[in-house]
Amino acid sequence: MDRPVHAWYRFVLSFPPHLVRDYLGRFGVGAGATVLDPFCGTGTTLVECKKLGFQSVGLEGNPMARFAAAVKVDWRPAPAGLRQRAAAVAAAVARAGERPARTLPEEARALLLRGSISPRPLGRTLALAARLARVGPRYRDHLRLALAAAQPTEIGNLRFGPEVGVGPARRDAPVVEVWRARVETMAADLEAVAGGPDTAVPAAVLAADARDADRHLGPESIDAVVTSPPYPNEKDYTRTTRLESVVLGFLRTRAELRALKQGLVRSNTRGVYAGDDDDRFVADHVEIGRLAAAIEARRVELHKTSGFERLYPRVTRLYFGGLFRHLAGLRRALRPGARLAYVVGDQGSFLRVLIPTGRLLAGLADGLGYEVLGLDLFRLRRATATRTALREEVVVLRWPGPAGRGRRYSLGSSSPQPSSAPAGAP
Repeated sequence: MDRPVHAWYRFVLSFPPHLVRDYLGRFGVGAGATVLDPFCGTGTTLVECKKLGFQSVGLEGNPMARFAAAVKVDWRPAPAGLRQRAAAVAAAVARAGERPARTLPEEARALLLRGSISPRPLGRTLALAARLARVGPRYRDHLRLALAAAQPTEIGNLRFGPEVGVGPARRDAPVVEVWRARVETMAADLEAVAGGPDTAVPAAVLAADARDADRHLGPESIDAVVTSPPYPNEKDYTRTTRLESVVLGFLRTRAELRALKQGLVRSNTRGVYAGDDDDRFVADHVEIGRLAAAIEARRVELHKTSGFERLYPRVTRLYFGGLFRHLAGLRRALRPGARLAYVVGDQGSFLRVLIPTGRLLAGLADGLGYEVLGLDLFRLRRATATRTALREEVVVLRWPGPAGRGRRYSLGSSSPQPSSAPAGAP
């Protein structure tokens, strides 16, 4: 049930579609409702909403992920037409042959992990991408997404584990063949969803920073939120989509990569810049301050002196400050009674100091006037370094409205505690 449409292009760290279905059902989302995913990624929430006939909006700062999400909620192409265009492109590529061999400009090639793709598969990929640029707009983006999806592991040399890495080099790859197999999957899925609840239900994907959600959404326009923000760890999420981002032209220079990272919540040290100041929003938060101090104390104890390790305390504060900023701005866009589900995971990447992400996020939300309905255990993951179990949770919230009285969430408890004090403001 999770594969159709979702499998057109998946972010390796995305959450499962059935989790979205479960929470939309639990929240009682019905016809006419609008569902938001402010950390949209490749569109898992949006695709599920479309399958169920709900209007949805996604915010995403990564252009490759945003492109994937937008294509995955566009079910207008005729399956037969998609197959015909793919066959015509394949024939044109075959007639053109492989001379002269194509390659990337030096600055674009420098953005890739060394060994991401071998020269001959790259040349074939770029020749196919150039031919796809000539296809009419009705089918072009779907054909390009099929090529992007095949890039990392079927054409390129990438492997995915705790972090993206480079595996054994392929001297060659059947680029056109694997691309056409991806197109066929798309065509078959379009045939399957044609009889769904409402294939024309609106689904918008906006180029936006989730921390500025209020700038892109109308007041009281959102009925429910199902999302998964990045986790605080040393994963550079832009690396996961780097190869296809460069090959399809979404990233061409270091300046563009820097701009991309600056539009994301700071979750790893490779995305921290001198002017970042989201930490000011949690400057007085006692537990986050203690957590950052504990990470710094561990660094000193272990005699870790690299520039990245020195940034661990700061990125922790920036991360939670960014989520605070997001939740604070989002309130304006929520209808009173809106329910929210945030999939987050505890982390130990920063010198093995435990970061209880869900519990801290719940505390921030409570301080902003949200009602914390619970922390649902989604699954347990094994920490790469220590093999200890880390909780992955769904923080479940309710927005009572600007006149509502928030419920104080005890950071030492797994359930919300009523409070007679009004909720705070940022």
